[in-house]
Amino acid sequence: MLMKKAIFSIFVVSIFLFADGITPIPLKVTDVNPKKVSLGHKLFFDPILSRNDTVACVNCHILSDGGDDNRRFSIGIDGQLGNINSPTVYNARYNFAQFWNGRAKSLKEQAFGPIENPIEMGNNFPNLIKTLKKSSYKQEFNAVYKDGITKQNIVDAIAEYEKTLITPNSPFDKYLRGDKDALNSVQKEGYELFKSKGCISCHNGINIGGNLYAKFGVFEDAKSKSLGRYEVTKNKLDKYFFKVPTLRNIARTSPYLHDGRYNTLDGVVRFMLEHQLGRKAKKSDVHKIVAFLLSLNGKLTK
Repeated sequence: MLMKKAIFSIFVVSIFLFADGITPIPLKVTDVNPKKVSLGHKLFFDPILSRNDTVACVNCHILSDGGDDNRRFSIGIDGQLGNINSPTVYNARYNFAQFWNGRAKSLKEQAFGPIENPIEMGNNFPNLIKTLKKSSYKQEFNAVYKDGITKQNIVDAIAEYEKTLITPNSPFDKYLRGDKDALNSVQKEGYELFKSKGCISCHNGINIGGNLYAKFGVFEDAKSKSLGRYEVTKNKLDKYFFKVPTLRNIARTSPYLHDGRYNTLDGVVRFMLEHQLGRKAKKSDVHKIVAFLLSLNGKLTK
């Protein structure tokens, strides 16, 4: 245990001293095709993607709140219950991989999964393409893509829309841009604790997470049923390694962790301090870190 703490402390200090890589989200998205975005927006909200027209992307990624569904596990086609917590779609473009186990390398690759997942949308692309060609989508796809409705074009449009789902106006973003009054004193203290306690060792970069895999339960067994990256690689060394989630809008995406085991920020912060960082979770420290996390709530750009 002492060796673990020593090695981890060196890692934290190196992150803290040299670069945390945390930068504000750009105020505007400029690298998208407006026509594709419009088509992808329509598809995102349309249950036509599912086998029986009952489930749309927005069912699990509610944009009026935190970009997830605030359930421990999402409900898919025919009322089936999933087995992993739905991550937020907000700022997902900044993740280095998609899904908790990182099985998709891009938003496009991610979009294939739910459509053909038997628990989520329960469809298949040959059937979906046939359905779309019988609808007004035929003309809409032909207006955007030379080859019309194809498997690749369906996910391309959805991913193009998802690239626009950013939240750049959080108090913390304003603070990073130079407005030192954007955070109150408690939030500033929380940010310093966030760094000094070691949270920043995994939650860094533009998305304050989403850019590396980390073992779940470093100092104490976290008792996870999911095996994380191992489910993709089958490498024993990858057991219980998960993509570190973004902390942006974290206050709006309860419940927390890949299995949704915590409903409150206080609970999950305490758990992470003890299980991931080997730190004593003082009530005052937890309170201040939570206050900082509240400053990560941003608004969707119009």
